[in-house]
Order: sequence, then structure tokens, then C-alpha cells
Amino acid sequence: MNTLKKIIPLCLVAILIIMSCSSEEEQTAMVDIEDLPTAATLIFPYNNTECNEGIVVSDTETDVLFEWEEAENTSSYILTITNLNDGTSREIKTVANEFLIRVLRGTPYSWVVKSIASTGNATADSETWKFYNAGLPEQSHPPFPAEVISPQMGVTVNESNVLLQWEATDIDNDIASYTVLLDTSSEPFTEVGNPSVNSLNVSVSSAQVYYWKVITTDELGNESHSQTFQFRVN
Repeated sequence: MNTLKKIIPLCLVAILIIMSCSSEEEQTAMVDIEDLPTAATLIFPYNNTECNEGIVVSDTETDVLFEWEEAENTSSYILTITNLNDGTSREIKTVANEFLIRVLRGTPYSWVVKSIASTGNATADSETWKFYNAGLPEQSHPPFPAEVISPQMGVTVNESNVLLQWEATDIDNDIASYTVLLDTSSEPFTEVGNPSVNSLNVSVSSAQVYYWKVITTDELGNESHSQTFQFRVN
């Protein structure tokens, strides 16, 4: 009987310890969630438009002010700007929610902002926006380089027929056609189709890695070249 009396208090202590640990874990989880940074909301340059605002430095360069709303639980930001013509990117770390950057005129860009947590290592990415930095006065603009929809970069497919799909936009809304290049070499050069829509069904062989890219042409003959995409066939 005495032994039973000793066991019961010990069990109660163990239960209290477990409940206390569980409560602390829940509180920690709640604190972690509350401390997560939020994704920044982009303001300017506007998405899928021509940027005419900025300080013209020369015939080839403009200083453009990139702006976004302040994100919660954020100590700093990383602004990434990508030249869509050559694929080169620049990263700028700042504690402000705006940054003046010198960019090339007559060039398409994309940009995204990463929020960095005030405490811990958590981050959050904003949407990715695209814009065309105005060049010298001209009547039309080349389309933005096409972006892959499917097959996603580096995936493996089982089909002998693959539907290539991509997305392309143009400030002037005058895209006329696409030229699709597909090869097993890393620099595709074989033309496999000229669709007027943004998809094309192609035949592929098993146990091969394929590389493909899209040339987008508008009604005035302006062209843009996508990056090279890749997929593997089982």
C-alpha cells in the first residue's frame, strides 16, 4: 500500500512535466510563427509595363527607383534584379524599402524582393515582376523572353510525346509567332515548330536529355530569346 502511495505522486509529477514541456513547445511554435517575415508587396517599377520614370544618365543607362511596401517582422531585404536579355543578376541588400539602381535602357528586367527575419534565419519572397526599361523613343518593344511552364526545368518524363508549354508577354500585345528549338545538345539549334500559340507537341526518344528554347517574334519582327530549358526522358 505504501509503495502504491509513492508511485501515484511520481506519476502526477511526470504528467505535469510532460504537460509543461508540451505547453512550452506550443508557445515556442507560436512565437516562431509570429516572428516569421511577411512577403513584401512590390510597388514600382510596375509589372509587365514600360518604365518611363527615372533619371536618364546617358543614351544607354537610367537610374530607376525600385520601391516596395515594408514587410512585417523584417530587418532587411535582398533586392534581386535580372537582365532578361543575358540572364545576369544583381543582388542588393538594404534595410530600406526602396533603392535607386542604374539599369540599361531599352532592356527587359525582372525583379524580386526577399524579406529577412528580424530574428532567426527565415525569409519570404515577394512576387517576381517584369518591366521594360524605356530606351530611346521607338514605336515598338521586343517581347519579354518566354518562361517555361512545362516540362519544368530538370524534370524527368516518361512519355514519347511531350507537350512543351511556355508563357510570353509583350508590352505592345503584338506577339505573332514562336520558334521552338529542340536538341540533345546543350545549345539547341534544330527548329521543331513555329506555333502561333504558346505550346507545341514534340516526339522524343527514351534515355535522352533534351534542351529547348523559344524565340518569340512580334508583328514588327522584334525577337526575344528565352533561356535554354532542359528535361530528361526515361
